[in-house]
Parts: sequence; C-alpha cells; structure tokens
Amino acid sequence: MTEDTKASASAPAAGAAPDHATQLRNAYAMRAASYAHMFDVLRERYGTDTALDIGREATRRLGEAMGVKYAAHGPDDLAGLCHAFLDGIPNRDSMFAPEIKRCDGDALEIHFHRCPLKEAWQAQGKSDEDLELLCNMAGAIDGGLFEAAGFVFRGETWKPGDEGCCRLKVLPGPKAA
Repeated sequence: MTEDTKASASAPAAGAAPDHATQLRNAYAMRAASYAHMFDVLRERYGTDTALDIGREATRRLGEAMGVKYAAHGPDDLAGLCHAFLDGIPNRDSMFAPEIKRCDGDALEIHFHRCPLKEAWQAQGKSDEDLELLCNMAGAIDGGLFEAAGFVFRGETWKPGDEGCCRLKVLPGPKAA
C-alpha cells in the first residue's frame, strides 16, 4: 500500500466528515511526519548529533511558547499544574493514556502509556534507533513548557525496551525573588 492509498484508506466516505478523534490523530500524524522529515534532512546535511541538537532546540522553543499559560502555577503548585496540563490535552486518555504516578508538593510524575507521534513513526516503519532519536527530539517540548512555567523538568523520553512512552517528572522551581 502506498502512502497515498494509506491516506485515502483512512479517509471518510465521500461527503462524510471525519470525526474529531480521527482529525486529531491525523493532525498528530502530520506533525510526526514533519518532525521526521526535518530530522532526516538535518541528519543528511549535518550528521545525527547536530540534527538532534537543532531539532531539540526548535521543539523546546515551541514548548516555551506553550508554557506561558501554565506560569500561574509556578513555581510550586504541582497539583494545579497537573490538572491544567492534563485537562488541556484533547482525547488524552485514548491518545496518551496518562498515568499519574505521583503528585504532591515534591514532584509531579506522569507516565504516558501511548503517544500519537511515536505511533505514527512506528506506522512509518521507523527503526527503534530512529524512534529513540525522534522521541528525544520531540520530547524537548516538555522541558521548554514546564521550565517556562517556572518549574524544574527531569523527564525521560522513550528508549527501546521501555513500556509506553515519555515519563514526565516535574519538580518545584526556584522561588520567585
């Protein structure tokens, strides 16, 4: 099946509008493809390490722009951050399956058991090595987001052999002066 036929196979029948969940999954698949193509071009031109550095910086900046809306919770309202962050993820349970491992005054830990980006890269046939690199690149968004909101971020992205996907770990940030 070619990419064109894969796309048309998931398209709704003529005249039928795709449902919200399908539209959202397709948007994530497009984002995943964009990240993968950019990473491949950068790797071909500059090598893996530089491609990863550039990709991480770009996704981190995206996270920083997104993190501003969570700044009211910084530097230490981890429970408020948890609810605001998770409540802002559309179709979060079916697309990310988050499990709150810890949420107290010392740390917020969330394990995502699914990821639509990782699933799209798997559907594209990416190797485990490329999946690890792409997850690392895309995962920089979380550091940018939580640090821009005033917290310390210590999360981990998926590696071969891991169950699920990212493990977010957010700690209270430095106290405001």
